[in-house]
Amino acid sequence: MDWRSVRLLRYGAAIGLVCAAVAQAADRPLIQAMAWLDPAQHLAALTTEPRPSTMVQDQQLIVGEALFHTPTLLGGQAAKAGLSCVSCHENGRDNPAFQFPNVSGKPGTADVTSSFFSSHRGNAKFDPITIPDLTVPGKISRTRDNHELETFIRGLIVEEFNGEEPAPAVLAALAHYVRSLKADPDSTRIALTVESELMAVDQAVGAALKMQQKDDSQLSRLLLASARHRLGLIHERYAGKRLTKERSAIISASRKLGAMQDGIKSDGFDEELEQWQRDFQKTRALISKKQHLSLYNPAVLKTVLAKTSN
Repeated sequence: MDWRSVRLLRYGAAIGLVCAAVAQAADRPLIQAMAWLDPAQHLAALTTEPRPSTMVQDQQLIVGEALFHTPTLLGGQAAKAGLSCVSCHENGRDNPAFQFPNVSGKPGTADVTSSFFSSHRGNAKFDPITIPDLTVPGKISRTRDNHELETFIRGLIVEEFNGEEPAPAVLAALAHYVRSLKADPDSTRIALTVESELMAVDQAVGAALKMQQKDDSQLSRLLLASARHRLGLIHERYAGKRLTKERSAIISASRKLGAMQDGIKSDGFDEELEQWQRDFQKTRALISKKQHLSLYNPAVLKTVLAKTSN
């Protein structure tokens, strides 16, 4: 048997282990986002994403992007379902695969006055609309001097999704992120990788440390929640016995962040978070090395989806 055959056998065995792990959890989606994505688009929607329309450069942009990916920000039923702003607006664009049960009509639509999400704007009617592309300016002014965008975003969080009242710094960061989005005529999607998620975890934790140093505990706590959510997204993709070590490392990293969320105002918080950052580089390397065995690999995910659909 030559080395190519050995490699193929090992690869097939890895896929088999992933499938077995999935079968044990057949009562829930492999990946949480499958609950609100059009089944016909699962593979493409779960392995690719729109090219980012903004390059994260300044600190407020990093914060805004992290919050955009944080279910805790929305609160209510959306947070319980794992939905964040990016669920409908992939990298600030629309999401043609979004299809939440009883909230969407055809894929790419959502009823923004659904009583399921809002006790304020629910109108007892099913009237889904096409999800807008935020890179294309709409009716809401985006000029920085009138704060119309901040007011609009506040309404979405508090009224459309029953979220908690956001602090001014939260609104400012989100508005800054939305204002930075640029229209891109190139609609090519790029591969969704664990590296992009790991980088986002690093950035969110780094931003949380800076916010705490500025005595903004609320924003720091939200940023740690964002990092933990991203770790959760990675965890669900690392299924199978061969990835047990990696899953354990992810869980450990998340639990430590959770403990720091609870003690965010305690003495030594900065030192603990800085130590976490150093430790996470080892975890990051460990996880990156096994991406090819995870559900980030389109071939592995395709095989698993085919198994679970039968």
